[in-house]
Amino acid sequence: MRTVQMTLDEDLVATVDRITRQLRTTRSEFTRMALREAIAKQTAARLEELHRKGDEKRPVGRDEFEIWEGEHAWVDE
Repeated sequence: MRTVQMTLDEDLVATVDRITRQLRTTRSEFTRMALREAIAKQTAARLEELHRKGDEKRPVGRDEFEIWEGEHAWVDE
């Protein structure tokens, strides 16, 4: 692992310290977890935007999924 120095607001550090005590973890582990979650969220948002742009560029046609209509399997429970 690599050590990275960061500058944070005092209130943010205090909040992180409180949460890490509750979770019985370290600042570093908490930060790694938060960064991974933020990266995953950003990645998902980017992919959703690409999907939205693709739908705008090539909208779904009226009969595009018609071929699959007969493939539905309805199960009564």
